[in-house]
Amino acid sequence: MDLRNIAIIAHVDHGKTTLVDQLLKQSGAFRDNQTVAERAMDSNDLERERGITILAKCTSVEWKGLRINIVDTPGHADFGGEVERILSMVDGVVLLVDAAEGPMPQTKFVTSKALALGLRPIVVLNKVDKPDADPDRALNDVFDLFANLGANDEQLDFPTLYASGRAGWADSELNGPRQNLDALFDLVVAHVPAPKQVAAQDEPFRMLATTLSADPFLGRILTGRIEAGRVKAGETIKALARDGSLIEQFRVTKVLAFRGLSQVAIDTGEAGDIVSLTGMTKPTVADTLCALAVNEAIPAQPIDPPTITVTFGINDSPLAGRDGSKVQTRVIRDRLMKEAESNVAIQVKDTPGGEAYEVSGRGELQMGVLIENMRREGFELSISRPRVIFRDIDGVRHEPVEEVTIDVDDEYTGAVIEKLTGPRKGDLVEMKPSGVGKTRIIAHVPSRGLIGYHGEFLTDTRGTGVLNRVFHEWAVYKGPIAGRRAGVLISMEAGQAVAYALFNLEDRGKMFVHPQEPVYEGMIIGEHSRDNDLDVNPIKGKKLTNMRASGKDEAVTLTPPVRMSLEQAIAYIDNDELVEVTPKAIRLRKRYLDFHERKKEAKKDDAA
Repeated sequence: MDLRNIAIIAHVDHGKTTLVDQLLKQSGAFRDNQTVAERAMDSNDLERERGITILAKCTSVEWKGLRINIVDTPGHADFGGEVERILSMVDGVVLLVDAAEGPMPQTKFVTSKALALGLRPIVVLNKVDKPDADPDRALNDVFDLFANLGANDEQLDFPTLYASGRAGWADSELNGPRQNLDALFDLVVAHVPAPKQVAAQDEPFRMLATTLSADPFLGRILTGRIEAGRVKAGETIKALARDGSLIEQFRVTKVLAFRGLSQVAIDTGEAGDIVSLTGMTKPTVADTLCALAVNEAIPAQPIDPPTITVTFGINDSPLAGRDGSKVQTRVIRDRLMKEAESNVAIQVKDTPGGEAYEVSGRGELQMGVLIENMRREGFELSISRPRVIFRDIDGVRHEPVEEVTIDVDDEYTGAVIEKLTGPRKGDLVEMKPSGVGKTRIIAHVPSRGLIGYHGEFLTDTRGTGVLNRVFHEWAVYKGPIAGRRAGVLISMEAGQAVAYALFNLEDRGKMFVHPQEPVYEGMIIGEHSRDNDLDVNPIKGKKLTNMRASGKDEAVTLTPPVRMSLEQAIAYIDNDELVEVTPKAIRLRKRYLDFHERKKEAKKDDAA
């Protein structure tokens, strides 16, 4: 059977996974009476909740006697490590662009990787049936993007389709019949070349592992494209590290191929096909699986380095161990090492004391997803504020700078530009209209300046703005950037918060806790209305006497407390604060819980 290997790439929420649903349905991958969940490729709980693709996943469809392997890639740059690995398995890409929004930052990030590998794209302008769609402008923007990214003449001569992924149609003309996706299937077959590896069927078996997963029955599973030869179940092969050294010799227990949404065991995997192998215990991502006669490893695609670091430690608060079952340093370390093994964009290092671990990654969202997964698995953690990673280039200190693209109502542009270019030391690159009453702002801002900005941005734009960011370059260090301006309210007692005390504290600032919620000394219970920290007593009840009050007691009416998500909490804290994460709670606290220790540290900071 002929083969085609393609990846579908798009910005977050441009309809990529919805389009894959329709490709699966119209190719006959499902029975007519089969119940299939919406966005079937987003199988992870977090992916379904957040509506984003986090893990790259493969599927396969048949079309007119030809098999098409489809890779659904993440649309967010924080998960770019998944994209960089997966693009080495395909021979073409389908670039999906929202006809109203045009190419966005994440589109630019993934497309630059695809063009650098020499892949020829097919451009699909999605959601052309929306009232605000402007496919001609979006198409011109895509061409400009390709030209700016250094595309060659073949890549610039790309075919275009107009589509609606949700409605399940794609046509070569904007006003076509709008019936099905046949035009897209036929274009993939005609435009994407067959795998060149097919010519190497008779050579010794070689395969580069690109994704790692695990199964309770099959054990470790490595997926990749066979670069040469064939592999059979029961055959003995070996694994080589990147430098060519032997890792392990093992027997292949199963060869699994993608068929629709499931994987099925096949007798033989052939060159050019994307398969999964089982039976190994040590090999991991970027290792080469090969025949015993092969002694040279396949070169792996270089991965962009991480840009931020977060410290993971044990939960040492007075409320530790009440919610979670995994609280020891050893268990946390094993889980982080397992994550680093399967996710090449994450790096884990021990801290000098050995009681905490520095985890480096691409962004706050990637760190937030990792912490949320660990939290759901029963871990209790204390998390530090994210810190950017600096580089010395030719003896000069450099820091990561991100390209920020913001779509905002015209009335809020002044506030946004002032925040980005003032205290956050960003540079305004472009400002243009992006629809009726909307403005698109593009700026280059140091990553340090963007930590904690998203909450302020939503407040400044009354929740109507959309902010997207992607790594741009390493630039010369721009000097100190002020952190959070407001101080915090810190509990000076342990117990349960009392409504009467919280009511009297509302003049001091916004609360983070409910009445009857457990608090402890050093826990942050609110944001101070001024720029200094304030120790308060949230458990102080009303003094009761046997004297009747001359007036009527006022009912205590509390303002609802501010509840932060995990990412908001991590971005909110300052350098001397931590986020306490348990399966049931997210709390903020000072690094030093004891009142006297905090005073000593404050004096040291003042003296410094």
